[in-house]
Amino acid sequence: MPPPVNHDHGTGKVPGVLRPSSDAALGRFKDRADVMGRAAAYLEGNVWKPTLVAPGVCRLPS
Repeated sequence: MPPPVNHDHGTGKVPGVLRPSSDAALGRFKDRADVMGRAAAYLEGNVWKPTLVAPGVCRLPS
């Protein structure tokens, strides 16, 4: 099965060929850069960066 060809649903322009999982992810974000940017900011934020307060003890950001 050939890899899916990514395309802009508004213009039909083909920017490239993606892996199926990447194509599905873009589809779930509706090809909206602002939504993908917020998702990236969430992943890069403090939610995923606990603070080590003692050996084996971490505190999550409040």
